[in-house]
Amino acid sequence: MGNAKSDTDIEIMSETMPAANAIAAPLNSTPMVADAVTDSGQACIIDLPDPTTPDYRRAPGIPHPAHPEGLQALIAATPARIGVGRAGPRYTTASLLLFQADHAVTQDALYRDVDEKLLHELGLFGVETRITGGKQEYLLRPDLGRQLSDEAKRIIHERCAKHPAVQLVVGDGLSAAAIEANLRQIMPVIKQGVHAAGLSFGTPFFVKHCRVGVMNDIGALLQPEVLILLIGERPGLGRADSMSAYMAYRPKPGDTDADRDVICNIFEGGANPLEAGAFVVQLAQKMRSHQASGVKLKLAT
Repeated sequence: MGNAKSDTDIEIMSETMPAANAIAAPLNSTPMVADAVTDSGQACIIDLPDPTTPDYRRAPGIPHPAHPEGLQALIAATPARIGVGRAGPRYTTASLLLFQADHAVTQDALYRDVDEKLLHELGLFGVETRITGGKQEYLLRPDLGRQLSDEAKRIIHERCAKHPAVQLVVGDGLSAAAIEANLRQIMPVIKQGVHAAGLSFGTPFFVKHCRVGVMNDIGALLQPEVLILLIGERPGLGRADSMSAYMAYRPKPGDTDADRDVICNIFEGGANPLEAGAFVVQLAQKMRSHQASGVKLKLAT
């Protein structure tokens, strides 16, 4: 890999990379190249492949395994990091590079904002919670992410229909990537399913710096029968595109997680967004039928 500039140029190419079946950032098989200069002033080229590509993720890191086919089957069956090998008591260099690359994926998902073009495309206007200090305050003050700002309350009151049978809200949560990866698929399914059931569908909108508890403020403002919050889940190493659908029957201030239901792990490879959307509609109808959600719904059924 790479073009040698002189006889002293150094080219390093990893032959095997660790296995861990996880979905990372957009994949690119183009090698990563780093240029440096040696003490003698000559060029030093370190040429490495992208450790996040599927081929490298699924490649066993154990040299000469006793049962190669069995190890490969285990690696393919789980996103856990197994069969990565070791260098004495330490991780191999390849395993460490993948770990660092996946950590970068989670940081990108956490610290960036949802694409405004996506929100405009789906007709979602935006409001914010009481977070004013950006992502750092959002991480340190989850209580503020559970409360709508005064301006948000005013906008929602002016622009949203009151007392809908089903109200849909989208929140960035802890992963903008999760919203971008799944919203285009799941939102039309929910909307069409609600209309097909003969139910009124509220005015959907987006909440920035959102925590699940914001459902209580929204419930007090719009008083829907069922409130659905689509929100980005906490990203794991290399897995940043998983979304959850939190749901509650007539949410109000003081409600807790015991009063809510959740459909989690929504992504291609987990709970398919299209299938999850259909299940969300079914659960909403069940909540209306029993006039309950969370623990109360479980006891009623």
